[in-house]
Order: sequence, then structure tokens, then C-alpha cells
Amino acid sequence: MKKIVDFSRYSSIKIGPKVEVEIIEEISKKNEEFFLIGGANNILVSPNPPKLAKLSKKFDYIKIKNGELIIGAATPTGKVVSFCKKYNIGGFEFLSKLPGTIGGAIKMNAGVKEYEIKDVLKWIRTFEGIIKREDIKMEYRKSDIQNIIYEAGFELKNGFDNTLLKKLLNLRTNQPKLPSAGSVFKNPKGDFAGRLIENVGLKGYRVGNMAFSDIHANFLVNLGDGSFKDAITLINLAKEKVFKKYKTILKEEIIIV
Repeated sequence: MKKIVDFSRYSSIKIGPKVEVEIIEEISKKNEEFFLIGGANNILVSPNPPKLAKLSKKFDYIKIKNGELIIGAATPTGKVVSFCKKYNIGGFEFLSKLPGTIGGAIKMNAGVKEYEIKDVLKWIRTFEGIIKREDIKMEYRKSDIQNIIYEAGFELKNGFDNTLLKKLLNLRTNQPKLPSAGSVFKNPKGDFAGRLIENVGLKGYRVGNMAFSDIHANFLVNLGDGSFKDAITLINLAKEKVFKKYKTILKEEIIIV
């Protein structure tokens, strides 16, 4: 099944063309030809993207089985937090206000501060079957997972921590409300991308209708009808200026499709 998706409306940064997207209904090796868009929360889609797909609602579920929490890869992260709160399950508080699907969160090893999804993950299911966590390389904001994730198993532990939830939510009060794709760059070791971007004079800097937020410099925001070209111009400018001043290479956290 195919569906036309308008990325200028569907993606969180509100940029991109109207293109045909395959809706995946079953686990199959043939799906590997597609780039999976998930909730399109941390992606910047070009005018000429590769073949795109998203998982159908068949992969949006949460269940408890054999002492594990099993979650379909299309399940929104917010739904996971609500489920864990309702059933007093701990370890997923950090996913609150981290938009997207659980599959995307695993692929990029999503997290906040010292909390990362790799710490509660037990296994994933791809077309090749189950792959255990210890056989997956997961580092800061990345993993070596190449194939489409269909579902995953997690540790099941009691004790949803409301105090931790409030603490983590407070960390997000300085995030801009304008359309964005979250953090543009990964934090370099021992430093913050936002600090470096601000120190080279790009906080609030605008090209066309795209700008580095004047609230948090590591957020690229769409001021209205922003373009892919202007977004890329700003990304490259930040990398160039930060390297020139600090000899630090900024690496994208945003995925350019």
C-alpha cells in the first residue's frame, strides 16, 4: 500500500516535498530497499529523497510477555511513557517529550543526559529475526543497526519515577516552540554544540526563513515556509565556523534524507 505524504506538513521541521511513501504491513527482506521515515521528527527531507516507507499501525502496540515489555517499532514514544506511568514501569521516563517512534529512538539511541534507550533494551526484531542487545553496537546518539526494526523487547522493572520525570521535563523548558527537528548536532565530547554555535555568532542567525534559534542555538527552526536549501546552508555554515574557531568537527544528529 502506498500513501502520498506532504513533508512540509508531516515532518516536525515542516520542510520537504509531497512524495509517495510505502506503508509496510509485514516483515520482509524486500522492505530493506526503503528509508524508514518513522514520525519524521529528526529528519530533513530533500526535494529528491530515496524510496521512503513507514510502518503501518500493525506495528503500534505495547504488551507484557514473559517478563518483558514488548513494543512495536511504530509505537509513539509518548504512548510508551503513558503506558509505563499507568502500570508503574520504570526506566522510560526519559522518553517524555522526546518525539518520534520507538523504532527511531532505538536506531539513534535516543536519550537525555545520562539516560539512553540502550540501557533498557534487551533485543530487536528485524527481517533476520531477533538480535540481542549485546550484539548491537550502541553509542552516543547512534547504533550500528542497518535493517528495519519491527519490534523490540525491554527490561520490565517496577517503579515509575515521577520525580525523575519532572526533572527531565524541566530540562526541556529552554527548547524553542517553532518547528524544528530537535538538536541539529551531536554534542562533541566534553562540550555542547549549542555553546559552540553561539560562540561563533550564529545564535539567532537567519538565512531565508530558517534560523538557529535565539532560545537554543543547537535548534534549527523554521520561521515559516523555510527551505531545504536554506537549512543546509546554515548547517554547513555552523560546521565551517566552529571548525575554524575551535578545530572541532560538528556531526549532525539530524538525519538528512
